[in-house]
Amino acid sequence: MASQSQSESQAIEHIVLFKVKDEAEPSKVKAWLDALNGLSSLDQVAQLTAAPLIQTTTTTTSSATSLNFTHILHSRYNSKQDLKAYTIHPRHESAVKDHGLLIVQDIMAFDWVAPDLHLAVTPKPKPGSAIRVSFFKLKEEEEEGKKSEILGVLKETKDGLLLGQQKQVSELSYGENFSPERSRGYSLAYLAVFPGHRELEDSNEELGKLKDKFKDFVESEVVVDFLIPSSSSV
Repeated sequence: MASQSQSESQAIEHIVLFKVKDEAEPSKVKAWLDALNGLSSLDQVAQLTAAPLIQTTTTTTSSATSLNFTHILHSRYNSKQDLKAYTIHPRHESAVKDHGLLIVQDIMAFDWVAPDLHLAVTPKPKPGSAIRVSFFKLKEEEEEGKKSEILGVLKETKDGLLLGQQKQVSELSYGENFSPERSRGYSLAYLAVFPGHRELEDSNEELGKLKDKFKDFVESEVVVDFLIPSSSSV
């Protein structure tokens, strides 16, 4: 249960992508995921899931190297203060130092303020739900001038393009990164929640139409998909 009421705060999305070492022992990976998922009980955390990715895709117009991540941590907070308190909490530090450092080869982190996401009335996605997160790195010459335009397209999507017409999507969040230190230059993102993997796959064409509206401004995109695991499968 988060420590601040929604009326006093803004919902924060926090996502960390991980590349686990190829030689990592499965038992150590499971212990790491268990430690991360255990952080959902912290007072500062509104929602949290750590899970393996089922797909990672990098699309780029430059010579940038593909980012082949294997796992994700997705969590939500009622304020930036709650996120900060979470990051310095001893249990979080233990999960990182005692488990993650042993097996994680690479990471990318991304945070945004989610407009109109009310965590007090937004249930955690059910086990089996599918989530897609897309991260966008804009062309340098377009970086500032087109951010508001792209965010406007994403707002339109949230307000009706997908949620109203395509019933496969149960939730959509979007925003601009406010923690650039570990985001690899990616500045915008959206997250879409689907009842299951089939609904996600059925929405690929519609999601492609969404990206077509601003693809000329994008240098690189990273897309990751994952399923909300049952407590016994993480």
